Amino acid sequence: MTNEYLLKIMKDIKATAPDILHSENFIQSDNNMQHGNISVMKHSKKVACTALAISRKLKLKCDETAIMRGALLHDYFLYDWHTPEHAGFKNLHGFYHPGIALKNAEKEYDLSERERDIIQKHMWPLTLVPPKFKESWVVTLADKYVSTTESFHFIKAAKARKEKYAPSKEPIRIRRKEKYVTLHRMS
Repeated sequence: MTNEYLLKIMKDIKATAPDILHSENFIQSDNNMQHGNISVMKHSKKVACTALAISRKLKLKCDETAIMRGALLHDYFLYDWHTPEHAGFKNLHGFYHPGIALKNAEKEYDLSERERDIIQKHMWPLTLVPPKFKESWVVTLADKYVSTTESFHFIKAAKARKEKYAPSKEPIRIRRKEKYVTLHRMS
């Protein structure tokens, strides 16, 4: 996708969902991390752009409004799932957050049936019940793609940081009272 194409898609999203993009809770989701160092807000915007691009590229006859709004709200769980009270096996974030996101979104927005299905089923097959609409399948696919790229990018960046800051095998030369002392590293 070219930058111009992405800008057009983002412009369409801004025109279609300003109520979501400017809401206090959506803006606050920029403080909650999703995958690696990507916030929930940025992730949701990426999913919306990707889902719309997929739908347009494949020339699917979809409700683009439902795609945009459902994608923006698909992770509207409003907490940082990496904190101790939300992490761990007992919480099973991947299984439960679609229902939490749907409840939160329904409190603030009038959702269509397609938007509700997108939010509730985007984690399929973890949600067990598959998506009902084409729009839900498109957002589910986009979410899997974006999540994978975000996660791999984070892993790749972490490895690069580790290599950059790995201890050197070279001896250290320290200046002590006008002469140098060589210390050899232990491996």
